Amino acid sequence: MGVEDREESLLPKRIYVGNLPFNCTQEDVSELFEEYGSVISCALPTDRESGRPRGFGFVEMDDADAQKAISSLDGQDFQGRALTVNEARPRREGGGGGGGGGGDRRW
Repeated sequence: MGVEDREESLLPKRIYVGNLPFNCTQEDVSELFEEYGSVISCALPTDRESGRPRGFGFVEMDDADAQKAISSLDGQDFQGRALTVNEARPRREGGGGGGGGGGDRRW
């Protein structure tokens, strides 16, 4: 393990947590992940209009702890639901796709 490997393992890793029960809280999710190391942050997005949870979230942990959590929790039961846990993909730049072309319009 070189210096770069050690430094990379200290960087925070963002974890995607899917299929969360709609009634679970950030505290519930944080407590679950704290079994594998220190949780830096935890966020459970809500629907803009209804304010209700969207059934997924993101947890940030040190890389080594994140890997342990991912391998241990993916597919595990949490409050009656099988979790999907993996490394979060980076956000795409540009904020959403535009509409497609109109195709074969006749004027």
